[in-house]
Amino acid sequence: MFQKNEQSKDSIFFRDGIRQIDFVLSYVDDLRKDAEIKAERRKEFEQNLRKSGLELEIEDKRDSEDGRTYFVKIHAPWEVLVTYAEVLGIKMPIKESDVPRNEDTPLTYMLSAVKLPASVKYPHPEYFTAQFSRHRQELFLIDDPSTFFPSSARNRIVYYILSRCPFGIEDGKKRFGIERLLNSSTYLAAYPLHDGQYWKPSEPPNPVNERYTLHQNWARFSFFYKEQPLDLIRKKWKKFLLTSFLHLLIMLVFIHFFAIVTLFLEFWKQRQATLEYQWDLVDFEEEQQQLQLRPEFEAMCKHRKMNTVTKEMEPHMPLWNRIPWYVLSGATVTLWMTLVVACMVAVIVYRLSVFATFASFIQSEASLQPVRSFLTPQLTTALTGSCLNFIVILILNFFYEKISAWITKMEIPRTYQEYESSLTLKMFLFQFVNYYSSCFYVAFFKGKFVGYPGQYTYLFKTWRSEECDPGGCLIELTTQLTIIMTGKQICGNIKEAIFPLILNWWRRRKSRTNSEKLYSRWEQDHDLESFGHLGLFYEYLETVIQFGFVTLFVASFTLAPLLALMNNIIAIRVDAWKLTTQYRRPVAAKAHSIGVWQDILFGMAVLSVATNAFIVAFTSDIIPRVVYHYAYSINITHPLQGYVNNSLSIFLTADFPNHTLPVDKRDFTTCRYRDYRHPPDHTDKYLHNKQFWHVLAAKMTFIILMEHIVFLFKFLLAWMIPDVPKDVVDRIKREKLMTVKILHEFELNKLREDLGVQPSELQKHVMIEANKAKQAKRTI
Repeated sequence: MFQKNEQSKDSIFFRDGIRQIDFVLSYVDDLRKDAEIKAERRKEFEQNLRKSGLELEIEDKRDSEDGRTYFVKIHAPWEVLVTYAEVLGIKMPIKESDVPRNEDTPLTYMLSAVKLPASVKYPHPEYFTAQFSRHRQELFLIDDPSTFFPSSARNRIVYYILSRCPFGIEDGKKRFGIERLLNSSTYLAAYPLHDGQYWKPSEPPNPVNERYTLHQNWARFSFFYKEQPLDLIRKKWKKFLLTSFLHLLIMLVFIHFFAIVTLFLEFWKQRQATLEYQWDLVDFEEEQQQLQLRPEFEAMCKHRKMNTVTKEMEPHMPLWNRIPWYVLSGATVTLWMTLVVACMVAVIVYRLSVFATFASFIQSEASLQPVRSFLTPQLTTALTGSCLNFIVILILNFFYEKISAWITKMEIPRTYQEYESSLTLKMFLFQFVNYYSSCFYVAFFKGKFVGYPGQYTYLFKTWRSEECDPGGCLIELTTQLTIIMTGKQICGNIKEAIFPLILNWWRRRKSRTNSEKLYSRWEQDHDLESFGHLGLFYEYLETVIQFGFVTLFVASFTLAPLLALMNNIIAIRVDAWKLTTQYRRPVAAKAHSIGVWQDILFGMAVLSVATNAFIVAFTSDIIPRVVYHYAYSINITHPLQGYVNNSLSIFLTADFPNHTLPVDKRDFTTCRYRDYRHPPDHTDKYLHNKQFWHVLAAKMTFIILMEHIVFLFKFLLAWMIPDVPKDVVDRIKREKLMTVKILHEFELNKLREDLGVQPSELQKHVMIEANKAKQAKRTI
């Protein structure tokens, strides 16, 4: 039996207190008919893990808190670590860096209130690094083999082995990978451990509890104004470039016709380059990780093909095997985007019917007389229609997320990069249409094709096309954006914070059945939520959609940047809180940039120029007022006086067809409507007049000029601002120079030792050979 007094609750070691736990697997006895199959899979899998060099220690279910869960603790010994560190190209320190950190400036002292303590911001010294080689271990700064590899590198190595370890042959195919075992419920979970409790520091012999440090300096809401400990985050998770998106919202608060958007995107490149250097990712070959074959692809392939680069045989899947899934994928995405448009049309029909019903009801109901002035049919339908549209968006998004993930998996992408790119394309296209289609409708289509009295256009020959409020559609567009954007942010924060809290509470409540047992470190982490492989993907997607709300419609919704800023200040701390307290520790992953999301951001920034130009031109009254001011006004003192009357055309009520004749107020002979058309006594009555074409020409001129000026300014800024700051360029050059020098000296010393010659003799020999080479070159 397990003895409580032999190990503390927070221990991250095997029972011997020496070997560190790098990964944990959990499972329960399954009493169903496939229990024997699962047990055989686990037995084979664990045997192969031991053959690969990993060390396993199993905790019996009798020692678990719930009395039914087994835990398999995994430790990677030194030989395994050095072997796979070389395979994965992990860079390790060879010498402490002599490049000083950025010097303090007057601005630094002014911002001291938002700065973190130096011990938190820079918890470790900087080093010159090189890709690890087990045959050149003397080159690296190995003071203690047990702590040389950080926990993020250790769990990354172990997960690499787990994802490729076979567990048998089924249906004539070789089966392997922990993901397949998790999907079949052979194992319940697979996760690395947190290094301690988040509410208190660890006690010796456990290492320094960085989870506690992060919780104190990153996850506390009282630190909302503080900068983030990026070095600690990188050391623990190595995947949170996303957190620096706070700078995006800080800058976007001050947006005016897009210069700041361009500045942000350019300065983001510089910020990314700085982080890339600080996090030792300058020479990181993303292909080495991202272009590795997915285990699922290898398992499904029956064919093999020669790789033209490596000249090795690799698993290969012919294109004709994938074409049906590609066709299904494209058809599904198209179908769902069509469904979004259909739902938008349904909401439009709802607004038309409610508007007519409410308009007649509020006129006939005397008790509503006091509220009639502000509770107008336009406002009522706009509010209820926007709320209904938001609910439809959430429902469609919920189902599409599951369908798109399943379809992408069925496409059997070759690499992780292909998988993420395919899923990104599907999700972004759908969410772009889902979240923005109603806003595009209000901004660019509503009220533009309504016709005129007697010749109105009808939807399905039943409902008259929607018209804008007499003041224009800007108010309704602002209402729509406010409800969708605010609702999305509130629902997102609730989903990210409340759901994990409730699920973890319920899981702990169910598991704490044997309170006299030891509730160990691995059991505590087992009862937390899993971050999942796509956890960060959805964070990026949410931020990019928010970027669209801020930029695409900012001309009509100037509060969007402020709402986004407030949301992201909260969201950053919510993310920090949930990752340090409510989620298992994610498996470490490297990335030197935000990848395809950066291209999407640039694309949306370019699109935002066009959308806002059209909003100013066609949704607002700015251009018609300017045209009236300079071309049609006859009042020099008050040039806009008479504008409203000028913008209204005249219609003769006698020209109404019988089925559209108003029920009451027939004593009027004419009515006014908003448009630029000839009067009834004109030979071309009710056709567009000259002023209409003047206004249209002015609108198009404004759009073209605005786009060209903004694009010119944008590309000029992009040309002037370098992608990599000069100080970072100098630091990279210095580091490369020193790394080459250290490697050269190491190899030279090793060669001298192998040859058994004195340094002076070897140097003389090298100089003679160099002179010979120069002489031969001159002769040639």
